[in-house]
Amino acid sequence: MIATADGRAVGVHPAENAAASPLRYEIDGRQQLEILTAIEDAGHELGAIYHSHTRTAPEPSQTDVNLAFYPDALYVIVGVAGDAPDVRAWRIAGGEVSEAELVVE
Repeated sequence: MIATADGRAVGVHPAENAAASPLRYEIDGRQQLEILTAIEDAGHELGAIYHSHTRTAPEPSQTDVNLAFYPDALYVIVGVAGDAPDVRAWRIAGGEVSEAELVVE
């Protein structure tokens, strides 16, 4: 999970994949609550949730869409199936998906 302040990333909070699968990710509820609490306690916002796609393009799968519970957050997907990582960001709200601009400075 990525913490933001004024729309800029200010912290990265990695989480263990509780699904222990290269095909699916799941964050343990307790760890998710700890991360969200730390972000809030620091006065930041949940700006993005990131994960990788090991075998497919960095585009939201139907599972990603179904599990997108934070409509104000970006969903950043890192595709690692090719020679170089491909990073893309998405807005997912109400089942609707649109690509978002991701600026790395």
